Amino acid sequence: MIISLAQLRRCSVAVDLGAARTRVYVKNQGLVVDEPTVAAVNIRTGALIAVGAQAEVMDGRTPDYIRVVRPVSGGTIVDIDMAQRLLRYLVGDKLRKAWRRRPTMRAAVCLPHGSEPLAQRAAVETLTGLGARRVELVDTLIAAAVGCGLPVEHPEATMIVVCGSGTTQVAVLSLGSIVAAETVPVGGNAIDHAVVQHLRLHHALMLPGQAVRPLHLMLSSSGGLTPGSTEVHGRDVVSGLARSVLVDTERVRHAITTPLTSILDGIGAVLRRCPPDLVADLGERGIMLAGGSALIPGLEPMIRQATNMPVHIADRPDTCAVQGLGAMIEGKVEPLHLDPMAP
Repeated sequence: MIISLAQLRRCSVAVDLGAARTRVYVKNQGLVVDEPTVAAVNIRTGALIAVGAQAEVMDGRTPDYIRVVRPVSGGTIVDIDMAQRLLRYLVGDKLRKAWRRRPTMRAAVCLPHGSEPLAQRAAVETLTGLGARRVELVDTLIAAAVGCGLPVEHPEATMIVVCGSGTTQVAVLSLGSIVAAETVPVGGNAIDHAVVQHLRLHHALMLPGQAVRPLHLMLSSSGGLTPGSTEVHGRDVVSGLARSVLVDTERVRHAITTPLTSILDGIGAVLRRCPPDLVADLGERGIMLAGGSALIPGLEPMIRQATNMPVHIADRPDTCAVQGLGAMIEGKVEPLHLDPMAP
């Protein structure tokens, strides 16, 4: 997925098709789509009922003949047809007509680092099915670093941690390329699962899936009925009736420590593979957190304590990748020219 900035400037659309949210950036227009990567389908007729936020609300609340599907898993498109239908609805007729008027219309899409050829082919087929005549593939780590404002083209080292819903990607970049990278199969979904399991085991409470993220916000704040506690509503495991419990937020933070430790292991593996000079640069510059799960409570202080490096969170961590990709197609990124020396 090595692509030149000159080729990216020919693209008119940038797409970040993530497992949690789909974002589309249109040249000269900015971010036009930011919706959950979810679709609701009538399995009897095959009709598409809802996509995006409307479909996400239906998750866990539908009758048997309506199925809520997620066509992207771990940054890889697992259902090309459904991904095309979802994008076709979100992007709208206006953009598709523009693609038909210009047969050389190009699109850029970011993929996780180290994506398999099958995953790359799925992304290309998804966008060509919408009318794109050419699709450029860009590494998510580089796009997110550009979106965070990191000087990726400079010889100094920059480290970025992209926390997604299914995976966490860690990389050190220098001179516009990835020096060392690691993908950890732990993301926001694993954190959610740890919270749900804690409440089930210690409070005999089944928590609705859509109530986990609001619980994260409560953990990161000082809210609650009493200091250090939060009221949680759910279903009793034994009786099946609705019940509310007062949860100790400190114990929930301890429950999510185990999956967060895997992220620390990935950061350590990347640092061990880096040259000492680049690691010394990181001691001053620190680590940048991006991705939709970068705001998970406890992640920033845990990384800071484990690495003894400053840790920063991007201003808009959830849209860094698509904004960086948009900056590249807009021509806002100037490459560092390395001219060969004359003999």
